Amino acid sequence: MKIIIHGGFFSESDQSKDTKIAKQNSLKSIVEKSFEYLKNHSAVETVAYAVSLLEDDELFNAGIGSQIQSDGVIRMSAALMDGTTQKMSGVINIEDVKNPIFVAQKLMKEDDRVLGGSGAKKYASENGFENFSTEIPQRRKEYEEKLKNGGKGTVGCVALDKDFKLAVATSTGGKGFEIPGRISDSATVAGNYANEFCAVSCTGVGEDIVSNATAAKIVTRVTDGLNLKEAFDKTFTELKTIDGFAGAIAIDKNGNLYHQESYPTMVFASYDGNQFEIF
Repeated sequence: MKIIIHGGFFSESDQSKDTKIAKQNSLKSIVEKSFEYLKNHSAVETVAYAVSLLEDDELFNAGIGSQIQSDGVIRMSAALMDGTTQKMSGVINIEDVKNPIFVAQKLMKEDDRVLGGSGAKKYASENGFENFSTEIPQRRKEYEEKLKNGGKGTVGCVALDKDFKLAVATSTGGKGFEIPGRISDSATVAGNYANEFCAVSCTGVGEDIVSNATAAKIVTRVTDGLNLKEAFDKTFTELKTIDGFAGAIAIDKNGNLYHQESYPTMVFASYDGNQFEIF
């Protein structure tokens, strides 16, 4: 069993030493709790659980603490993919729910598995998700002062369970001050992709990740026989040609973990029951 999570880039918003330590401590706690959860749950259940913990932590730009768009509204996106069934579900630009990843998880049983905007919110309400404001004072202050932070915030989790099944989940609160209706990479196969061979979650500038088809390329290359490092190196070399800003985490079917970033510093943590690795 293996698990790796990410919490966006350290270069966003508050860059103090205290914030760095707080993020390290939070990621360690979340990855440890999620590994314990993984012992008795499937990979697909675990990645949703891990991402919900990240959504509940205002240190990260997803769920609580999401960025405010140019019209003063928070809209979030999240996706979940089961590497075994190849099913992906997600919500795009959903408002006023605490955990978008749980709405995405609920959608996994539907024929129509990716919903956006008011349709996503209506589905959430009809399925018992309470109205919840995810705005925190820091985000309102940033919005009011027009302090753009580069839009590099997303959270994600990749897990390999005891049955050697892979899954991935990704959630974002947006880049901040974007045009309403903007689609991020998080609920697309560019930012969140898995099959039986590999699973990848991305963070960074969504437009760059979509242009590069980052997650889907890495998974496809591993499926075609490259190892994780080779798949990452080739994909990130292509990302460099457009000066793309991205980071990614991955696990392959053999339990190998890998992470890479095009610019410093992606915040991440991994755990295998014995050893932690933290940014």
